[in-house]
Amino acid sequence: MKKPTHYKNGQKIFEQNGDILTYYFNTGAIRAKGPSPQSKMQGKWIFNRKSGQLWGIGHFKDDKKHGLWLRYDKKRKEEYRETFIEGKQVKKK
Repeated sequence: MKKPTHYKNGQKIFEQNGDILTYYFNTGAIRAKGPSPQSKMQGKWIFNRKSGQLWGIGHFKDDKKHGLWLRYDKKRKEEYRETFIEGKQVKKK
């Protein structure tokens, strides 16, 4: 089955522009954005809430969490941080 490309309201779900992949909420606000060369999530990604507010920052290596991940509350205060190596959590603070 083919993966949907648009929400029911016509808003696109994602967009690939060169090596940058952007995911959207059905409102058009950016959900997540980061590098995705050869269709694999790589490097630093930014994640937002539906309101557009920062929710988290994380790093990928070949579609797996790899490196530092930070999660923020609605006041932009760091809630916690995690470290991953090839998809496996090795540290949480």
